[in-house]
Amino acid sequence: MFENETVKGIDIKYISTNLKAPPVTFREALLKGLAPDGGLYLPSVVPLLTSDEMESLIGMEYPELASKIVGKYTSDEISSTELESICRAVYRFSLPVEHVDGSSYILRLDQGPTASFKDFAALLMGRLMQHFLSRDNRNIIILTATSGDTGSAVANAFAGLGNIRVIILYPAGEVSDLQRKQMTTFDDNISVIEIGGKFDDCQQLVKKAFMDRDLSGFNLSSANSINIGRLLPQSVYYFKAWAELTKGRADKIIFSVPCGNFGNVAGGLIAARMGLPVSRFVIATNENNEVPEFLSSGTYEPVVPSKNCISSAMNVGHPSNLARIVSMYGGIMDEHGRIIKVPDLNLMRKDLFAISVSDELTRASMKQFYLDYGKLLEPHGAVAWHGLSGYLRTLKKTENKGIISVCLETAHPAKFRDEIRSLLNVDPVMPDSLKTIEFKKEEYISLENNYPLLKDFIIKNF
Repeated sequence: MFENETVKGIDIKYISTNLKAPPVTFREALLKGLAPDGGLYLPSVVPLLTSDEMESLIGMEYPELASKIVGKYTSDEISSTELESICRAVYRFSLPVEHVDGSSYILRLDQGPTASFKDFAALLMGRLMQHFLSRDNRNIIILTATSGDTGSAVANAFAGLGNIRVIILYPAGEVSDLQRKQMTTFDDNISVIEIGGKFDDCQQLVKKAFMDRDLSGFNLSSANSINIGRLLPQSVYYFKAWAELTKGRADKIIFSVPCGNFGNVAGGLIAARMGLPVSRFVIATNENNEVPEFLSSGTYEPVVPSKNCISSAMNVGHPSNLARIVSMYGGIMDEHGRIIKVPDLNLMRKDLFAISVSDELTRASMKQFYLDYGKLLEPHGAVAWHGLSGYLRTLKKTENKGIISVCLETAHPAKFRDEIRSLLNVDPVMPDSLKTIEFKKEEYISLENNYPLLKDFIIKNF
């Protein structure tokens, strides 16, 4: 699985990480979400961009760049004209690459309609799903779990799409008030359920529903990062940052990525396999440190229950996308986290610098960054910045000199204004997309962490 190919017009199939389901097309993988054997879909071949193709990305507008990259994976299932038209319709917001100091930058992925990096994937995925469903005259139900920002991005992206109804599960008490209101203030085709448990519980409920034969007639799919339709669009902004900062030079680049369910860095790894010259990925987690421990010891143990940290979208004790990353390095991990075949850990350690950051260090990083540069970081970006700083300190001066490093800021600071206000006595400027949320009426229900209750809700209401 996961070979490279430079030949044009290749027919890419999508294969389950569990290797027990038949290969499918892009359309089928997108609409299924989860493979029938419980695994996650990955492309059988990763198209390798030629030097001319890489050079052509420099100066390219984001919608066109997105259609070029994602179009490599859709074969002939959607025309390049249709795909670029969709990209131009959804990508109407900026992608600031903000200089910090020396050759270090912040990639602010928070300018979309829900002020989160999830907008880049959810908007395109929603329109692609609607494209295929309308063509086939089909309907589906999106069932997705969120630890914070996915829910709001999915609600916004899928609201009003005629062929799609959405059910969002989130863990009680582990999302901010603003994050909750971003999900619960839609109506029509969006239903939101507060689950008395952790994000991992919500994720497990979703997977149980997908595997439940009694619900097979409901055409369930997912919009969180277990869906390959989330990962492919997330590879695009890595290319955009490289193109803007290196201007086509052969320089390699470091990306520091705040990691929870590990979909964001999986998208980055796909970009690297396509030819993006990445020196290293810093994968920075909060106190849910199962992946740093795995890379250190070679033994994988989920954090159960997951720890509730201020970087709430990263409160994941067993990240689904780890199975994809293990697969990229020649291993097999099942949906329960069991290692069936050990991946190439030495190569993983070469490509990935893993670090776990406590809440205390997260707050200290937010404060020091503001004092040093007069700029705000929210908790997830602060975890990534601390991780990047830690990695750069491990390099020799000759290795560190002039190397471009990019820290991903995945949510707008205003989404964590209470934390920032108490820490810095500063009120983040509220973006227009968030200003009216507080005054909208919320609608959601609460359920225990009990699968039969969720199943009964789906059967009775859908």
